[in-house]
Amino acid sequence: MREIEVEVPADEVSKTYRTAIKRYQKLARIPGFRAGKVPESLVRSKFAKELRQEVLEALVSERFRNAIDERKLRPVSEPQLLDLQLTDGSPLRFKAAFEVLPEFDVAGYETVTVEKPDVALTDEEFSSELDRLLDSQATVETVEEDRALTEGDWAEIQFRGEVKPLAQTVTEDGVASSEPAPPPITGEDVLIEIGGKNTLQAFNDALRGSKLGQELKFEVDYPADFGERKLAGQSVSYDVTVKAIKKKSFPERDADLAKQLGGAETWEEFETQMRERVGRRKKEALEAGAKNKMLDELVARFHFPVPESFVQQRVDARLERGLRALAQQGMQADDMRKLDFGRLRAAQRDEAEREVRASLVIDRIADAENVSVSDEELDNEVLTLSIQTREPYETLRERLATDGGLGRLREEMRREKTSTVLYEKLAS
Repeated sequence: MREIEVEVPADEVSKTYRTAIKRYQKLARIPGFRAGKVPESLVRSKFAKELRQEVLEALVSERFRNAIDERKLRPVSEPQLLDLQLTDGSPLRFKAAFEVLPEFDVAGYETVTVEKPDVALTDEEFSSELDRLLDSQATVETVEEDRALTEGDWAEIQFRGEVKPLAQTVTEDGVASSEPAPPPITGEDVLIEIGGKNTLQAFNDALRGSKLGQELKFEVDYPADFGERKLAGQSVSYDVTVKAIKKKSFPERDADLAKQLGGAETWEEFETQMRERVGRRKKEALEAGAKNKMLDELVARFHFPVPESFVQQRVDARLERGLRALAQQGMQADDMRKLDFGRLRAAQRDEAEREVRASLVIDRIADAENVSVSDEELDNEVLTLSIQTREPYETLRERLATDGGLGRLREEMRREKTSTVLYEKLAS
């Protein structure tokens, strides 16, 4: 927080008062006096508050701007006026407290090292993505022939599982649990893939080779890190009935499917386009992660005070995005009003401060690297936003120009451009 003292000479204060008083004398309508003939003393007493405000408006803003220009200061928050002293015939004195951009040097930023990730798409990664896509197009059909479950089949089962208590004691009547038994686990029409990557081996072993209508009994020991917490580390005794044997059918990889999935003319063309898309997505994700690590190192290297107003603005933006997401998920306004916003703001603060620090560092580096965003680049970005939001280009551009959004967009584009330039320069 920076604080400056400002003083306006007494003669200028008196001159500004006289100008305001004369204006009120002309405009005031007071019973018993002709227009323009109201005595100065009466104007001073009757309009004291208004006169004071008018003098302040005439002098404070102008003198504050002059003072910060003389000192070459750039406020980034609204000034708070302190110790304001105003009396006609005396100097106007006040103090103004405000935040400024921190002074810091980014010398040595070029020595930050960034490991360039291998962004090449492997055949295995592409096959995995293609399998996922084809799986979404597959249909599951009941097997009519009389046969046993084999690898790749899907068993439709009904089950009941009893969780074995972890703590037991031995009594005269035998083994007894020292804890109340948890409720049984049940399921109807559950599909289990034989040999599937998400299928526990115990289920694979028990179901493989079984037939329609067969009843099975087996136990499953769940690992301690099992995804479903209530089963993690537990032993469960299952009674399972095979209700149906099903098989997944995949569509033919032909021109019809290529057109359906991506508008390609042939399956080979579709695979080529998909490989490019998946490869581009992998490259963007890995490079974004590498850039974030680079920014973390830069933020950790340079220490400076962060303007609180910037942090609060970033907290506001993060909260707004979060509330929009909640609204899209169906949360009602009444429920939103019940949220603990104090706690929510506190939870956002650390990440908001980190984002502000990163922005300030990147801005300094952008100056050092002479990075700029041309009007053409800005117009293209606005056009992209227009297409994405379906808002007419001219309407969107005018709105952004009016509310300051155009300047903010240029700043964000410059930071993104600087991150890319810096990444290409430092990555090895």
